[in-house]
Order: sequence, then structure tokens, then C-alpha cells
Amino acid sequence: MVSDAIERVAVLRHPIERVWAALTTAQGLSRWFGSVAEIDLRPGGRAFFRWDDLDEESVATIAVVDPPHRFAFRWGIEGLPEDDAPQTLVNFILEPVPDGTRLRLVESGFGQAADEVARSAHKANSQGWDAELVDLETYLDAAA
Repeated sequence: MVSDAIERVAVLRHPIERVWAALTTAQGLSRWFGSVAEIDLRPGGRAFFRWDDLDEESVATIAVVDPPHRFAFRWGIEGLPEDDAPQTLVNFILEPVPDGTRLRLVESGFGQAADEVARSAHKANSQGWDAELVDLETYLDAAA
């Protein structure tokens, strides 16, 4: 049985507004989350991400926009067809703390897929988020 969710927490040494912009603008996202990003920042809006080095792309649907505290989107589970398949919900929750901003990332919904697909997608996304969050911190530190 695979876990239904991935959860990561990081404290970033930057104000909440800077972290929010890195998560919710095409310019910010394309600097740390893939090679290219496009985003229509509204519930129901579309986000497009491309990773040139992996030759992969993904389309997401924006679920929540609550500046500067919560941003969420739904996207497909790797290994399932894109049309009408279950999706995971990726939540970014931001909270100001004395040292900057606490970012809590939760991606949930893997349990909707068959065990083998869920296990593979959970592993791939866990490794992906570990790398992407390092890239986010590197981008924010370099832009300071």
C-alpha cells in the first residue's frame, strides 16, 4: 500500500511575497520548476510546464489562488492517460516565520490509481519534489 500523499516542509529565507511570485508567475516558475512555464492564475485556469532536459511536459488546472498564502493545482498521475484519469492535488501553503517563509507542499491523491501505478508515480514525484524544492531555494537565493 503506497501513501496517498507526499509532504515536504521547507523554511525559505525570503519574504512571503517573493516566494509567492516564484510559485505563481510564469517568470518565477520557469526559473526553478522546469524549463518553460505558462500560467493563467485563477481557479479553473491552466498551467503548462515543460522540462527540456527530461523531454517531458505537463498541463495542470489551477484549483486555489489565495495570495500570498495558498496556491494549488491538479495534474495527471504519471502512468495514466491524460483524459478523464484521476489527478493529484498539489498544495503550496505559505506562512511567514521569523526567518522568512515556511513552505508546506502536499501532493495528494495517489491512492486513486492502481497500486503499481500509484507506487511508481509517488516515487517519481517524491524524487521530483526533492529536486525542485532545492531548485526553488537556489533560485530565490540567487535572485536576492
